[in-house]
Amino acid sequence: MTTDTEFRPVQSQAQPPKQRNVIGLIALVTAIVGAVFALIPGAMILGWILLPIAFILSIVSLFMKNQKRGQGIAALIISIVGTFIGMIVFIGVVGSAVDEAFNEETQIQSPIDGAEMQEPEDIVVDEDAAESADADAEDGTRANPLAIGSTISDSEWEVTINSVDLDATDVIMAENPFNEAPADGNVYIMVEVSATYTGTDPEGETPWVTVEYVSAGGNSFASHDSMVVAPNSFDSLETLYEGASATGNISLEVPEDEIADGTLKVSPGLFSDAVFFTVQ
Repeated sequence: MTTDTEFRPVQSQAQPPKQRNVIGLIALVTAIVGAVFALIPGAMILGWILLPIAFILSIVSLFMKNQKRGQGIAALIISIVGTFIGMIVFIGVVGSAVDEAFNEETQIQSPIDGAEMQEPEDIVVDEDAAESADADAEDGTRANPLAIGSTISDSEWEVTINSVDLDATDVIMAENPFNEAPADGNVYIMVEVSATYTGTDPEGETPWVTVEYVSAGGNSFASHDSMVVAPNSFDSLETLYEGASATGNISLEVPEDEIADGTLKVSPGLFSDAVFFTVQ
């Protein structure tokens, strides 16, 4: 006896629609807000907090079963891109801050009242150099150096070049028996400097005045190139308090040839811009 068996095809169960991925949505919003804050210097720290959170949430959202992944993928991309852009902005902000802190602008002032200015007839002018110099050069540049007696300043110091002795070899040699004679073709010059502390640090500060001689050919000669004792030497270790001043001489060993055509490169502070002075 045979029985007809009715065969019915097995119907596959329909997949339920994917649900909204709440974690992915939260990750996306967090990533967008974090990326925006990462571009704002004043609120950058919030961006650095939100972006890693968005990155973690986006990873978690991608492993949620039966939930949409589009928002999680978008959050992942935004959190990564926002982090890289935030790093670029951060580097730019730090670089700008460092530049402002370590490259202080130097101000140029008029000669101090009563300061002795050397007579015009004593000044030797190289006419060829003057004609080739840029007529529009700013005051205090090598092409247009300041006159002796002028004062420069930064936020904490005022510095004046009082005088320059271009033939100080005999005076310096007589000051200390251990002073060595300058090399052949060189001479000692002596620069009298005054530094006034205008800062407000209650513990005071020591002057960081630097003076270099720059020859007509562009070579620089610093005071530490030759360790000699100058008469009434400028004391760079003295602690000065607000309003106090120090005056003294700084010696430099420089080439004798065309000595009057050189300039002095002076900086009132350790991180201040340098300004050029004439030597006569």
